[in-house]
Amino acid sequence: MVDQNRTKLVVIVDDDDSMRSAVQDLLEAVGLPARGFASAEEFLSSGKQHETACLITDIRMPGMSGLDLQAHLNAERCRIPIIFITAHGDEKMRLQARREGAVEFLSKPFDNEVLLDGVRAALES
Repeated sequence: MVDQNRTKLVVIVDDDDSMRSAVQDLLEAVGLPARGFASAEEFLSSGKQHETACLITDIRMPGMSGLDLQAHLNAERCRIPIIFITAHGDEKMRLQARREGAVEFLSKPFDNEVLLDGVRAALES
């Protein structure tokens, strides 16, 4: 559940600069404020998790993975709707992510409209 005090900020956490930039550009093109981070650690140290209305994150990244980030946020009772994007996903990962509360799990390359539909749904939850 999104706090009423939160903005509609959508955060992208992906170690791939071009993917992070492309997703940020897509979100901003439809009028959604977006901010990118190169790692889960960079995102957590920014303090932006308290302003984030939707999180889009890669699964496999150096350091903390997307699943580790999800577990960390859940442990801190920071309930942000999460959309996972990955080029290396499997059914076990998908099930784990969903069981822990992910709203979407997309394989790269993904359709932009499917991502935007997931973000809109997350922002309305």
